[in-house]
Amino acid sequence: MVGAWITVNGEETPISPAPSHTTTLDFLRDRGLTGTKEGCAEGECGACSVLVARPGVGADRPTDWVAVNACLVPVAALNGQEVITSEGLATDGGPGEPPTLHPVQEEMAVRGGSQCGYCTPGFICSMAAEYYRPDRCGHVCSDAADGPDAEHGPNGFDLHALSGNLCRCTGYRPIRDAAFALGTPSDEDPLARRREQAPPLPVATEYVEGGHTFLRKGTLADTLRLLRERPDAVVIAGSTDWGVEVNIRSRRADCVIAVDRLPELRELIVTSGHIEIGAALTLTEIERRLDGSVPLLAEVFPQFASRLIRNGATLGGNLGTGSPIGDSPPALLALEASVVLADSEGEREVPLADYFTGYRQSVRRPGELIRAVRVPLPLSPVVAFHKIAKRRFDDISSVAVAFALDVEDGVIRKARIGLGGVAATPIRALDTEAALEGRPWSTETVEAAAAVLRAEGTPMDDHRASAEYRAAMLGQSLLKLYAQNTEVVSS
Repeated sequence: MVGAWITVNGEETPISPAPSHTTTLDFLRDRGLTGTKEGCAEGECGACSVLVARPGVGADRPTDWVAVNACLVPVAALNGQEVITSEGLATDGGPGEPPTLHPVQEEMAVRGGSQCGYCTPGFICSMAAEYYRPDRCGHVCSDAADGPDAEHGPNGFDLHALSGNLCRCTGYRPIRDAAFALGTPSDEDPLARRREQAPPLPVATEYVEGGHTFLRKGTLADTLRLLRERPDAVVIAGSTDWGVEVNIRSRRADCVIAVDRLPELRELIVTSGHIEIGAALTLTEIERRLDGSVPLLAEVFPQFASRLIRNGATLGGNLGTGSPIGDSPPALLALEASVVLADSEGEREVPLADYFTGYRQSVRRPGELIRAVRVPLPLSPVVAFHKIAKRRFDDISSVAVAFALDVEDGVIRKARIGLGGVAATPIRALDTEAALEGRPWSTETVEAAAAVLRAEGTPMDDHRASAEYRAAMLGQSLLKLYAQNTEVVSS
């Protein structure tokens, strides 16, 4: 394709002749921007972090600088977009003068936030995204409720912004110190001023290089017609799953179709009967738009991989892969969510409990696309999401359990429990739900139901956990829920 390009550090750069599967990481390094590093090629270390201009979440913020893993995103997916690397953060010092360090770079330097330096550019890009977050608190929090805690600095810096960046030699204290020392961007800061302008529009793309094709259509209708013609195509949004296949397993697709910027897949609609979440909204966008109004999802988001992954990952992608260990399916099952499937002939709505048919298999037909996820209202008041994993963040769960209960006058009127990691698909704990409903919210009821929950699913032994451990964690999860909600007597 003639004219495919991205703006890198303010300069328009042609994408050709990079093959269509080329990652943004490899594209940047091939052009001498070697601050962007490959550490894991799976989106787990953050050494490849870069900033991308994306639509702002609020009406008063046209553009946000969003950090993403360059190792996962195909460079063709950024056709027409703006990217800033660690090299692009410093400003030109003029003829004969060295560049002026960006405030994030300056704080990392003076506070000893770097030793070998391999991970440092990625940390700096992730830190810069948080530095430019418009609703971040000022240097001194004005509201005591927004004040510092274990994961927030006195300047409002959210350490979750760095949860996807790993350092193996410096240690995290000086990096945290640098983050907490940051002030607010100056009025002359060009990247801060850039937020006041509209972000780049998605560009319809037909990029053919190396015998493979990358396509992006401008509308859902055009995309569905294309899927009817190319049912073999790989559909991507944030590419947080497909990018791993490309890097680690050397997978290549004859045709890749991007749906992440389709307006019809990026709506969030609240009605009296349900909340409809567009399948291509990133998890970060959903988290900030819902702003805690779905408490169960609010518990899921901080435990879903890392901020870098959530900045690209989508509910549509998480459900579309059909993984039995995805973090969102258990919560959505507990919420009794359904998926809206669309093809060139129309739409249909399928309860999520009926969506999965086997390991990484579903009722979705060739040419069909997940358009949205619907969560019925009202929501159950007693909720919890328990993720059992070896690391608190940025890890795959051994077991994931989501609860949504209605308790009225001390009686469990309704119980919905979603499970992940204990069967070939995410499942509802139907026997446990039946053991709870209509019974008192009491120690005796919960202990009896916990014994039932331990037998749900078909857990297996693998390198993450034994079947016995998984079963034990299921029962313990319900006991934990009760211990944290023993005072609940009504909804």
